[in-house]
Amino acid sequence: MANTSISRAGPKEWVGLAVLTLPALLAAMDLSVLFMAVPWMSADLEPTATQQLWIMDIYGFFMSGLLLTMGTLGDRIGRRRLLMIGAVAFGAASVMAAYSTSAEMLIVARALLGLGGATLAPSTLALIRNMFLDADQRRTAIGVWTGAFSAGFPLGSIFGGMLVEHFWWGSVFLVNLPVMALLLVLAPLLLPEFKEPGPSRFDLVSVALSVSAVLAMIWGLKKLAADGWDPWAAGAIVAGLGIGYMFVRRQRTLAEPLIDVRLFGHRAFSASIGANMMLVLASAGVGMLAVQYLQLILGYRPFTAALWMLPLVGLLIAGVAIGTAIVRWIRPGYVVGTGLAVAGAGFALLTQLDLDDGVASLLLGYGTLNFGMGLALPLAINLVVATAPPENAGTAAAMNETGSEFGGALGIATLGSIAGAVYTSRISDTMPSAVPESVAQAAQGTLGAAFAAAEHLPPDLAAEVSRGAGDAFVRGFNVTAGVGAAALAVTAVVVTILLRRARLGDPDEAESVHR
Repeated sequence: MANTSISRAGPKEWVGLAVLTLPALLAAMDLSVLFMAVPWMSADLEPTATQQLWIMDIYGFFMSGLLLTMGTLGDRIGRRRLLMIGAVAFGAASVMAAYSTSAEMLIVARALLGLGGATLAPSTLALIRNMFLDADQRRTAIGVWTGAFSAGFPLGSIFGGMLVEHFWWGSVFLVNLPVMALLLVLAPLLLPEFKEPGPSRFDLVSVALSVSAVLAMIWGLKKLAADGWDPWAAGAIVAGLGIGYMFVRRQRTLAEPLIDVRLFGHRAFSASIGANMMLVLASAGVGMLAVQYLQLILGYRPFTAALWMLPLVGLLIAGVAIGTAIVRWIRPGYVVGTGLAVAGAGFALLTQLDLDDGVASLLLGYGTLNFGMGLALPLAINLVVATAPPENAGTAAAMNETGSEFGGALGIATLGSIAGAVYTSRISDTMPSAVPESVAQAAQGTLGAAFAAAEHLPPDLAAEVSRGAGDAFVRGFNVTAGVGAAALAVTAVVVTILLRRARLGDPDEAESVHR
């Protein structure tokens, strides 16, 4: 039960929450808003294949690498102050990206957007932690924030598609400007300032170690997902783990560490970050396959495929609303565990997906997964930020977001690799003997490559190759979904056990949940 002596938020705080959800939404949207603009951007700037990959990925790299640093910096200099600095940087980088005249300029602009984005998510979540002291109100506020942030990725593709159909490709970045301007005007009026009491030292060596560790591991995982086994990628992951170990060792010896690693001694904190990481891992892995199913198997154009994601956003928000409401009567650990189990059930439904199924079968499984995510995510995030002392809320929020970034990269790498291995094995076994060796080898790479290679064959043979490739892809999807269902089922049991005594009361109650 919430502590009734704690003051409740008034209208000013709730209006401030609306202001805080906008930058969180934009930070997530910018992960996908460029997807629909790639053909026009490529025709205009003529990037190389490597440059195009960096244009797409560098925003996420910089954002994930700098989250811990920015979360801690906000605790030290003030969360509202960092949020406003980030808004200026995000807006300026958006203008630079929109009017880029070369691929190199756009890469730099996307990197600067990542830097600005790294300030937005932890700052907004930390401010919510401080603005809403009442446990019930904080639960609702974090639910609203989670819904906005989670909806940002699919909405980015939809807005990107709408804009490039009416304007030039750079317009996908200019949508950030009105929101950042509104934030700069309203933040001083509606958002209070919070920071650590007293002066504190900002350890630059720890910053370098944390950024290097996160970037190395994220880059290695993404490269493994894109190219398969690669010694450089494996080396980057090993190096990142080694640097991460050095970082943790250093935090244990510093009087004023960049992050307080003792937070992981709280069951509520560790289990909640683990739950978030597994949910994002599952969503990222299945999302990559679902988009290919919509576009290549069902033949939808990219924008139409993005529109089919709207019902999934609705189910996620419904899960957020229900999970936030029922925790009044059910302990949060059971709700989070149930959300994980429901998400696992969504994966189980996807094991039955067939080549001849329509969009409804895909949406049933993927929608169930999103509903389960909605049940679990806001409560797990609430436990993360409530467990940390108020002065370290920015660091806790950043640690949660960094875990989510790892989950996304790991999901694409592991689940994508499983799907790719099954696809390659099955298509090799079913390839017609009449297909030329060069075409057969090309078809074994990806589903898109198989469809492209089939265009050079006689119609009957092309249809046979295309159907075989589609069947191989769906079988890979099925196996991947089975692995995801098993992983989420195990996670649901473990998290429920670890969180069984956790409560969403006042911060002192959360902090009392120890190992």
